Amino acid sequence: ERKYPGHGYRKSIEQGMIIERDVAVPLRDGVKMYVDILRPQGQENVPALVSWSAYGKHVPAAYERFYKNGDVRKEWFSKYAHYEGPDPIYWVPRGYAVVNCDPRGLWHSEGDATYWSNDEGRDGHDLIEWLGVQEWCNGKVGMTGVSYLAIIQWLVAATRPKHLAAINPVEGVSDMYREFAYHGGIPETDFFPVWQTGICYGLNRVENIFEMAKRHPLIDSYWATKTADLAKIDVPAYVVASWGDQGLHTRGTLEAFKKISSEHKWLEIHGRKKWEYYYQPETVERTRKFFDHFLKGTDHDVLTWARVRMEARERYYVGKFRDENEWPLARTQYKKLCLDARTGTLKTNAVTTKSKVSYDAPGDGSRSPAAYCEARVQFDYIFPQTTELTGHMKLRLWVEAIGADDMDLFVAIQKFNRNGKHVPFAAFSALEDGPVALGWLRVSHRELDKKRTTPHQPWLLHKRELRLKPGVPVPVDIEVWPSGTLFAKGEKLRVVVQGSDIYRYASWIRPAGHPETRNAGQHVIHTGGKYDSHLLIPVIPRKG
Repeated sequence: ERKYPGHGYRKSIEQGMIIERDVAVPLRDGVKMYVDILRPQGQENVPALVSWSAYGKHVPAAYERFYKNGDVRKEWFSKYAHYEGPDPIYWVPRGYAVVNCDPRGLWHSEGDATYWSNDEGRDGHDLIEWLGVQEWCNGKVGMTGVSYLAIIQWLVAATRPKHLAAINPVEGVSDMYREFAYHGGIPETDFFPVWQTGICYGLNRVENIFEMAKRHPLIDSYWATKTADLAKIDVPAYVVASWGDQGLHTRGTLEAFKKISSEHKWLEIHGRKKWEYYYQPETVERTRKFFDHFLKGTDHDVLTWARVRMEARERYYVGKFRDENEWPLARTQYKKLCLDARTGTLKTNAVTTKSKVSYDAPGDGSRSPAAYCEARVQFDYIFPQTTELTGHMKLRLWVEAIGADDMDLFVAIQKFNRNGKHVPFAAFSALEDGPVALGWLRVSHRELDKKRTTPHQPWLLHKRELRLKPGVPVPVDIEVWPSGTLFAKGEKLRVVVQGSDIYRYASWIRPAGHPETRNAGQHVIHTGGKYDSHLLIPVIPRKG
C-alpha cells in the first residue's frame, strides 16, 4: 500500500493532468470532506467520474497480495488508479475528471464515519451536486467502481441528485444483512473483521460495523439504515455482475438490477474474476461508450445494446457470452430434481419411499478441512442431454437435529465431467476452484416472507428465531444464489450439504467464512413420500 502522503491542499501538473489534492467539499451540515480531483489540462466543460470508498483515496490499485494478482495485469492501470476504481491515465485524456474521495470521518475528512449507510448516500448526493456546478464541469457526474465503490452507488442514486447522469455499479451488495453479515442467518465472522480492521482510519469516531452486526442478529431498524430504496433509482445504469462472487456481491448486484426503475439500464453477467474483468481493456472501452453517451451526448450506439449480456459457463474461464432481453430469463423452465437418501441421487420423478441420511455436525471448528469434507451428504444427477441452468435454484430439505435445537446448513452446487472429475470455476475475486453456486441457512431463521417469496427464490424474514423440537423434522427452503452453467450430456450436478463452510480458505482471500455455528450432534435429512426434499433447477431452452 502507498504511504499516506499527508494532508493539505496542493496542486500539480502531471502527465497532462491538473491534479488537486485534498480539495475541501462542504456537506449540508457544514462538515468538510476531502477529495482528489484529476482533470484534463487546458480543457474545461468536462464531466466528472466519482470513485468513492472507505479505503483511502491515496491507496493505489494494487492486487499483489491476491492469488495470481487476481489476473489483473500491471499494464492495465497506472500509479494514479484508486483501488477498485477507474484509472485517470485512461479517463482524463478522454475528457473526464476523476474524483477520488475520503468519505466523512475517514482519514482527514471531518465528522464521524458510518459505512454503507443512508447518511453516506446523502453525503454522496452533496458531493455530486457540488461537482456539478464547478467551473470546469459540464454539469454531468457519473459514478463507477467495484465493491464498496458499487454499493455506494445504490445509496447515492436513490437520493436522485440532479447532476448524477449515469452509474456503473460493478459487483455491489444491495442487502447488507443477507449478503454480507448473515448468510441465511449464519453470521459471517472471517472476512468481516478483516475488512473492519482495514477501514478504521479517521480523526474522529468510526463505526464498528462488525460489532454492530453482532448486536443486531435479526433484521431491525439498524439494518434499514443500510438499505437503499432501489425503486427510487431512475438514472441510467450499466450494471456488471459475476456468477463467481458467491457469498458477497452476486446476489445483491442482480437483485438491484431487477428493482431499480431506470428506463435505460443494462446488465452484464460474467463468470470471470471481478477485478480482472473491470480493468481489462474491452470492459473499459465498453464503459467509456456508456459514459460518453450519458455524460457527453455521444456514442449513441449504446442505446442499441441488448438489455442483458451474459456468459453461460462450461468450466473455469470457458463459456459463451450471448444477448438476452431481461433478467431473470423469461423462458426459464423450473424443474424438480427429487432427493433420494437411499441412493444419494437426484431423480426427475417423485421419490415415494421414505428414507433418511445423516452426518456429524460439530460446531467447534476444531476439525481439519479434510475431516469436514467427510462430514457431509451429497446427491448426484447425470444429465441425459446438454442442459443450461441459469438463474435461481431452490433447495427444499426436510431436516432434523439430534443433540441440538438449531442447525446451520451449508450447501454447494458442483459440476463434474463425464470422467467424474470436479469442474472448477472462478470464485471469490481471485480463486480458480469455485463451485457452481452456494446457499446457507440457519434453520431457526427458516420463516419466509410470504409477500416476497417466489417458487424459485425463498425470501427469509430474519425477524425471529424458531428453534427445533426433538424428533420433529421440519421443511426448509434454502436460497441458492444465482448462477449460469452449461452441463453437457453425461456431466454431473452434485448437491453437497454439510454443517460447515464447504470452501475453506484464509480469511483475507475470500469473503465468506462461518466458523461460529450452532451445530452439535447430527443433522438428519429426510427424503421420499411426504418428505418432498428436492432441488428446483432453472432450465433454459435454447432460443428458437
